[in-house]
Amino acid sequence: MSHQTIPLWIKLAYTGFVMILVPYYLHAYGPTNFLYFCDVALLLTTVALWSENSLLASASIVGILLPQLLWMVDFIGALTGHSLTGMTAYMFNPVIPLFTRFLSFFHFWLPLFLLWLVGRLGYDQRAFKLWTPLAWLLLIVSYLFLPPPPAPADNPALPVNVNYVFGPSDAQPQEWMPPLLYLTLLLTLLPTLIFWPTHRVLAKVFPPPSAGHGNQ
Repeated sequence: MSHQTIPLWIKLAYTGFVMILVPYYLHAYGPTNFLYFCDVALLLTTVALWSENSLLASASIVGILLPQLLWMVDFIGALTGHSLTGMTAYMFNPVIPLFTRFLSFFHFWLPLFLLWLVGRLGYDQRAFKLWTPLAWLLLIVSYLFLPPPPAPADNPALPVNVNYVFGPSDAQPQEWMPPLLYLTLLLTLLPTLIFWPTHRVLAKVFPPPSAGHGNQ
């Protein structure tokens, strides 16, 4: 593992991408779109890059690695005509502008970039303790204040069912159980089945950060 400074050109390129994406998404989807886990991780990574803070990078990868790996697999499957979940179908929808789909491709490369970044800065084992309460906050806010599916006909781009707090489908809320019970399961199962296993694997694969990279 190298603890060299992150090259300036990488910081500038990443920040330039974010500076294009943020105003575009604000116009297209509104500010609530930035409550998605993946968008929060995208913004946290910007801070992690410039501060070279391994804790922020580590927390981001704990939160999105497994879900985004599923996105990557579904995207590759869709390319070959064998989509697993349909979650990336919009990436092949010609009605959606190509530039919009280009921006959304960050779901594919961001987890790979974060793995590289954590390899550079080290993995901070406080990441699980930082990401879990942040995820809980995002889930609760999404449930209490953002709309359930489906999106209204007069505003189809409106973010609904943010972080899947109303069920796995953006077409309609789940009806298998009471909504609060479903939310409680999300609050419980995401840390135990997604974040914690990811944390344990990353802690074994990557050395801890050196002084100056968030290990104070």
